[in-house]
Amino acid sequence: MKKKTSLACSECGSRNYTVSASGSNKQVRLEVKKFCRHCNKHTLHRETK
Repeated sequence: MKKKTSLACSECGSRNYTVSASGSNKQVRLEVKKFCRHCNKHTLHRETK
């Protein structure tokens, strides 16, 4: 079963994107550079619960 997780901006903390992740327990969180509309620039987004 896949569960939804959010991607939060590392600068402002807003949760802009959702990602469906596999149900297995991972030790490393996903980090992706994406556009943040609140910061108005590309920033690093990290996976949150």
